[in-house]
Amino acid sequence: MRQLMIAEFITLDGVIQAPGGQDEDLDGGFLHGGWTFPYWHDSIGQHFFEAMTHTDTLLLGRKTWEIHGGAFEPMVDDPFGDTMNALNKYVVSTTLSSAQAWRNSTLIRQNVVETVRELKQAEGKNIMLDGSSVLAHTLIEHDLVDEYVLHVYPLVLGTGKRLWPDGKRVNLTLVSSELLPTGVLYQRYRPARSG
Repeated sequence: MRQLMIAEFITLDGVIQAPGGQDEDLDGGFLHGGWTFPYWHDSIGQHFFEAMTHTDTLLLGRKTWEIHGGAFEPMVDDPFGDTMNALNKYVVSTTLSSAQAWRNSTLIRQNVVETVRELKQAEGKNIMLDGSSVLAHTLIEHDLVDEYVLHVYPLVLGTGKRLWPDGKRVNLTLVSSELLPTGVLYQRYRPARSG
């Protein structure tokens, strides 16, 4: 069975909103976009490329899919863009009418939990989700996540979209941890499932 990984840039208070750009996601009046930039280290990129060697599918919410697609679809002869464009993408949305804006994309409009379970049963490498807080909550609530791959940043924003659903307890087992020179902790966790 394929593994479903959630990979996030996350603050100490669990915020995952708009890590990459100032105006990336202003929902809820969020004013802290781009909060990862002061903490960049080449190891972060290396962790991403390592994860991609074991991944052949992205699972994304509409906003994250649109942001990623807008950035990567136009890239030509770029190792990062080529990697992202070659992956199979599944976008969960009730508002999109088509997923043609980014190559190799398939639209999931309904039966999200059942469809993800089917994807996990199919042949292939890992499935990865990043960003996509609403979709992440659904996957966490239905115990579909096999691993959390987190770059934990040494700051608290106090507001923003969070990875963990309110009221949901998730017991985790630490798989690995690495402190980067910029203070970011790279941590991998697996759910501590009973039985």
